[in-house]
Amino acid sequence: MAKIISGKEVSAFLNQKTADEVKLLNDKGIAVSLAVIIVGDDPASKVYVNNKKKACEKLGIVSFEYALPENTTQQELLDLINELNNRNDVNGILCQLPLPPHLDEESLINAISPEKDVDCFHPVNVGRLYTGTGKLKPCTPAGVMEMLKYYDIDIQGKNCVVIGRSNIVGKPMAALLTAQNGTVTLCHSKTKNLIEHTRKADILVAAVGKPKFVVKDMVKEDAVVIDVGIHRMENGKLCGDVDFDEVESVAGYISPVPGGVGPMTIAELMENTVTAAKIQNQVI
Repeated sequence: MAKIISGKEVSAFLNQKTADEVKLLNDKGIAVSLAVIIVGDDPASKVYVNNKKKACEKLGIVSFEYALPENTTQQELLDLINELNNRNDVNGILCQLPLPPHLDEESLINAISPEKDVDCFHPVNVGRLYTGTGKLKPCTPAGVMEMLKYYDIDIQGKNCVVIGRSNIVGKPMAALLTAQNGTVTLCHSKTKNLIEHTRKADILVAAVGKPKFVVKDMVKEDAVVIDVGIHRMENGKLCGDVDFDEVESVAGYISPVPGGVGPMTIAELMENTVTAAKIQNQVI
């Protein structure tokens, strides 16, 4: 039976460190702040934004919310981002995705100052990630790395397989594992004989976006399995990209859904906001 990698436990540990850093900065007269922009009425986005606000409140981070109507224009949004870029009392800027279809996500992400880009989506920060010079980290992949570190799971020389090549999770996940000397295979929808790759994985990260996609036969015995996916089933329960009940019997470690990677993403966002404040106040 696999050991459970608890994102709740790791995020609580990380959040305490972040809260301590916020207090140290506050004692130096530096307030830490995050501006969150949400456009339209997407229910899931509203939940995410509220969770981020609660996390800020808990850790002593000032939060500014900009809830804009569905019909907000590209120019109006660019003007707001420009204003926030120039405000000294704003350390981090986050534009909640997805945006309504009439808005161009890429140009809006590119408009956010790299120093305030706490999602780590800006091309400058993506470049720094791949060259190993970045201080801001992509939140979900960085959260996975913290989970592995907390449970003393060694990455060096291990066969690491990532399923999914999104810009938000798959690609940066491969980069972070490579930086820790993992031997990384990045798989995706066009990968032939996927099972041949996954069965060799000492560390398997599922970020494919398909419920219960990873089954027992795809997993090497005693492998570390990290499930990045989250889906709501017809019965209302949540599940991930991994069939937990099946895979738990063969894996050495496994992260659950919910309570796995989810809490880590917000914990890393909070950490990035503190890092951004340090960069802007030249205390890093």
